[in-house]
Amino acid sequence: MDLCHVPAAREKGWYLALMAPNVKGPNYAWLDPSRLYCHPQGLQDCVTDLLQPFQGDPIDMVAGIDAMGFILGAAAAAVLRKGFLAIRKAGHLCVQTLAQPYTDYSGREKVMEVRTDAISPGLRILLVDQWVETGGTMRAAIQLVEQLGGPHPRVPVGIAAICIEDSEGGRWIRERYKCTHCIPPHLQPQFDRHQ
Repeated sequence: MDLCHVPAAREKGWYLALMAPNVKGPNYAWLDPSRLYCHPQGLQDCVTDLLQPFQGDPIDMVAGIDAMGFILGAAAAAVLRKGFLAIRKAGHLCVQTLAQPYTDYSGREKVMEVRTDAISPGLRILLVDQWVETGGTMRAAIQLVEQLGGPHPRVPVGIAAICIEDSEGGRWIRERYKCTHCIPPHLQPQFDRHQ
């Protein structure tokens, strides 16, 4: 798809056609959304769709998950006029951090961390990542935010991603948090099967 072309009828998810399939094999994600971010209207419409369910909800800060969640999260924070917090893979922050081990979508054991001085008790956080496949990465981010935010019913406010797959982890997240993603219901089964 032409990175300058904007369709006359922009239905929710039209920009999903900008994503490219994996051509490098099983060690990579099955789909690459990064070309979507290069398309000015595609990126704007994606962020608008992600934020629409949270209109009117009190959000104090947006947190994005390393690394591709930084793009959508920072864009969402700019639209909302809120601050942005980077939840990083371990070893990149030179300040005091809280760490959380997790297993990513490929089954690899990893650790993510967040600075301890950015979230005060009760702060309402919108967590953003590019994709929720197995849910391990997002669950670790939720645990970090909840540990720092204290026992408050609105931490986090919600979860936003281009796709939240219908996996065990995806269902766990959907059952407990307000969630939004960009996949139209009739296409969800194809994304769950990685087609």
